[in-house]
Amino acid sequence: MTTISDGPPASDNLAKRNVVVLVLAQAVLGAQMPMIFTIGGLAGQSLAANPCLATLPISLIVLGSMLTATPLSAIMQRFGRRAGFFVGAAGGCAGGIIGALGLYHASFPLFLLGSFCTGIYLSAHGFYRFAAADTASDSFRPKAISYVMAGGLAAAVIGPQVVKLTADAFVIPFLGTYAAVIAVNLLGALLFLLLDIPAPAPAAAGADRGRSRWQLITTPRIAVAVICATVSYALMNLVMTSTPLAVVGCGFDKNNAADVVTSHVLAMYVPSFFTGHLVARFGAQRIMGLGLLILAGAGAVALQGVQLENFFLALILLGIGWNFGFIGATTLLASAHTLAERGRMQGLNDLIVFGGVTCASLASGGLMNCSGGTAIEGWNAVNMAMAPALVLAGGALIWLALQPKHRDA
Repeated sequence: MTTISDGPPASDNLAKRNVVVLVLAQAVLGAQMPMIFTIGGLAGQSLAANPCLATLPISLIVLGSMLTATPLSAIMQRFGRRAGFFVGAAGGCAGGIIGALGLYHASFPLFLLGSFCTGIYLSAHGFYRFAAADTASDSFRPKAISYVMAGGLAAAVIGPQVVKLTADAFVIPFLGTYAAVIAVNLLGALLFLLLDIPAPAPAAAGADRGRSRWQLITTPRIAVAVICATVSYALMNLVMTSTPLAVVGCGFDKNNAADVVTSHVLAMYVPSFFTGHLVARFGAQRIMGLGLLILAGAGAVALQGVQLENFFLALILLGIGWNFGFIGATTLLASAHTLAERGRMQGLNDLIVFGGVTCASLASGGLMNCSGGTAIEGWNAVNMAMAPALVLAGGALIWLALQPKHRDA
């Protein structure tokens, strides 16, 4: 199987430079995601007439990401990564402005529109990991992906702390946080001026354009990579979206919720310092399997009780499981398609992944607020809903292990 690179570069100096830029982008621009995920459900709960719609703003973010993944991938394929990342930052800025207006006017529909625009940023953010692989050699690729994901470590610290400083900065709750989101996007976009990833050369007339989308998605390695990435991300979103509601609903305060989210996002990204090395040593499939087991452990811990320590431990395990599952799946996918297929496959992958995440996010609010009479019953329903998806992804990994090697050729 020909990988995304046309051949190993003479050195990884350019790749390392790009990794530094992307790590900084993860740290600065990525901070807006824990900020919004911490307060999105709480703000939605204050604006929505029906409490079952409290997490709809988070769902609209993911829906926006799903619907813009393919167009953004096409933009990057034609004009380069930098252009696509600028579009993403512009979407994040627009989301912050419209979200702030929605809070100011107490308009839930306007707030939802802002959330949808934020999804444009989230979609572009998802391509940082692929951009890290573009100029990397085969041996450096899993490490490059892992290092870029590790940039979220700073975001995990910065985002929730900004929430603490800004959530009550104005009379209208959370308005200050959305003002901070605007600033983050304006400043973070400047980093992409330093990015140096050549746009793919236009295909010559009659040149081989690679496999069709159907041929790609029915390749065993690609199919399983997409399934495991979707399940890892969807389950992480399912539980994380409901966490602030559950923490506050069980008698703790907003700062406790922010601290739990901080621990979760730290757990999402701290393992990235060594996940790439583990993938290189043990293989993507084993690390993906380990990630699924850890996700199952997160659900088990959450079902044991609603003490603050249960929330912390469950969300830490959730973050680690996501990291192993998602980085493993990304590495497997990046090694299973050619340069000519890059835009087509990566856009399709993120369309499917964020489609699954959208469904999980929509389900999260309903399970949390409408599946029982108390916050505890809702929280238990959220965590029990993880089981079917974990069985699906685990079965897919076992199926891949049983496939003849030539099927991926």
